[in-house]
Amino acid sequence: MKAAVVGSGAWGTALALCLQKNGHDVTLWCHNSQKAEKISKNRKNPRLPGVSLPETLKISADPRCVADCDLVIISSPSFAVREVCEKIALYLPAKAVMVSATKGIEPDTKLRMSQIVQSVTDRPVVVLTGPSHAEEVAAGIPTGCLAASPNRELAGMVQDAFMSDTFRIYTSPDDLGAELGGALKNIIALCAGVTDGLGYGDNIKAMLMTRGLTEMARLGVSLGAEKDTFAGLAGVGDLIVTCTSQHSRNRAAGVLIGQGYSAEEAMEKVGAVVEGYYAARSAYELSLQQGVDMPIVRAAYDVLYGNKTPSQVMEILMNRSRKAESEVAGWL
Repeated sequence: MKAAVVGSGAWGTALALCLQKNGHDVTLWCHNSQKAEKISKNRKNPRLPGVSLPETLKISADPRCVADCDLVIISSPSFAVREVCEKIALYLPAKAVMVSATKGIEPDTKLRMSQIVQSVTDRPVVVLTGPSHAEEVAAGIPTGCLAASPNRELAGMVQDAFMSDTFRIYTSPDDLGAELGGALKNIIALCAGVTDGLGYGDNIKAMLMTRGLTEMARLGVSLGAEKDTFAGLAGVGDLIVTCTSQHSRNRAAGVLIGQGYSAEEAMEKVGAVVEGYYAARSAYELSLQQGVDMPIVRAAYDVLYGNKTPSQVMEILMNRSRKAESEVAGWL
């Protein structure tokens, strides 16, 4: 199979390596020629220290590299997805199946990444998501992900393309839920980092993750997703790894914010895209549109965009009115 991975960050490079391992003809597309030349010459990506890129992996800055591809994977940061899709759209063959591997929600339109990819390219899209730090995937550490599409054949095609002894792919028809889980968990992970930065312990993180998952599922169901999806790899699985891992940029940014840095300072120190920052605004506005109660997302929004301190919003969260844990308590 001929494939192109559009976006040469850590995740895009890791996915290119997965496809390369399975014997596919793979090109990794960079957004500028200088970066492409440097990666091609050194066979290294600075975002993946210690990982060598095989000579057979093609590196290109030419959007025409997608021509004749059976599979085109979009792995650019969420804010760049629309732009890169516009760059490659003219060169896509009719047979191309798109894979949306970016987690996020477009701020102005509230579109999911797969919706942007489909609208710009006019090609079918499969969502690839799950608990998958690029550093571990690139190193061949066993990982499980989800290929989600209402079209079983297309989900199976992506499953077959990526599946290996170190990268296990499951399928699901619920692309909406899978994609929302991947976007919303970044907000909760950022909040989990804030509690670490404040010097709190494991108890509050466990509560935050659990109640955050409830909010994720609540918004997802209101938009038409299946609740069970949030109990799977794209929901609780991705939430666990992003809230607890040393590799998590969202958690790292949250730690800095908890320590007193502004959101802008935290993202600058992390030195890479912090998707939870962008998703917090979109999710908060979506919750208002849908009439869905999301107090943790609201707290994140208030800290990131509303000039409230982490300590202030923590006090508000802990002093909310009494609730039953389940919306269907079950008492007679």
